[in-house]
Amino acid sequence: MHLKKWIGKIHLWLGLSSGLVVFIVAVTGCIYAFQSEIQDLTQEYRFVEPQDKPVLYPTEIWEKADQALPGKHLHAVLYPTAERAAQAIYYSFEEHYYYFVYVNPYTGEVLKVKDEFADFFRIVLDGHFYLWLPPEIGQPVVAGFTLIFLVMCISGLILWWPKSKQKKSQKFSIRWGARWRRKNYDLHQVLGFYVLTFALVFALTGLVWGYTWFRDAVYFASTGGKDYQEYYTPVSDSTQVATDSLPALDRAWLKMRALYPNAEWIEVHPPEFEHASIATNANPDASTYWKMDYRYFDQYTMEELPVDHIWNRFPEASFGDKLARMNYDIHVGAIGGLAGKILAFCLSAIIASLPVTGCLIWWGRKNKKTKKAKPINKEDAVMA
Repeated sequence: MHLKKWIGKIHLWLGLSSGLVVFIVAVTGCIYAFQSEIQDLTQEYRFVEPQDKPVLYPTEIWEKADQALPGKHLHAVLYPTAERAAQAIYYSFEEHYYYFVYVNPYTGEVLKVKDEFADFFRIVLDGHFYLWLPPEIGQPVVAGFTLIFLVMCISGLILWWPKSKQKKSQKFSIRWGARWRRKNYDLHQVLGFYVLTFALVFALTGLVWGYTWFRDAVYFASTGGKDYQEYYTPVSDSTQVATDSLPALDRAWLKMRALYPNAEWIEVHPPEFEHASIATNANPDASTYWKMDYRYFDQYTMEELPVDHIWNRFPEASFGDKLARMNYDIHVGAIGGLAGKILAFCLSAIIASLPVTGCLIWWGRKNKKTKKAKPINKEDAVMA
């Protein structure tokens, strides 16, 4: 059999086996593209009236949030810009909870206790990552089908590639005046070609989360041979004793405010274990994540502690570190601002259509072959 026919069969059967998963992942990605903008429009508790007075310290925000959500583990306190509520973030992997407590940073009023696991966009994200299955099952399933989708992109390009100059022009346009079967074929082939590059980007950035070996390989290649270092929090010097009466979390926050007066958010994390350092970050652009500065302070001396992983100071990050940091922003289109998100939305919608048009092509050909194979008797001839 001719090579292209073999590739066509591979493309067909991989498409039929993965079509539903590709559709779900693409549609949920499409919905998730504008989650932050939609939440800002629909959730008024995210905003406060700026006041001409100091905001509360992190430990004060923590105290107010604890009263509204007692018995939970505080993960971080986040301060956005002046017109937004502070956020006390409570998270536990072991006990499986994830809450945001929105607090007016000027008055201490608790505006909202929000269960993130029950949020609409979190449910959408669970579908995108896990197909709404338990993570230990859904994550490898999605990763596996993402790998299949990558193969389909390559095989689709081979099938699209024109054989001659005469047919080349037909590969770039949809014949809207043709019969529906021809239009459907063009929608699959032409639109598939136009989104191919972006589909590859979506697949590759998705595989970075899907497989640690893929993530490590990309990092190794982009850093010139450096091994990927998992995240860790450096340890404070337990032989020291804090002499300042102000809590260490508040001191770290004040230090970050002085270092980053124009940041669009500053986040501080209480020590995660007895002698852990205080992890902090500052983001100059709240619409993306990759430019954030991550800094770690000894909880006793406030001395800054270095780290070897990618979540470090942005100016010190290598090209490979920055590429790894960009992965999320590239995947959702945020790297290109609002225009990038609009593009990601449109591309995800087109990708979601490909399994549908592909299935219709297969169904149409199957019915055509069945009709040809069916014997025609006299009664059929009369009816015809």
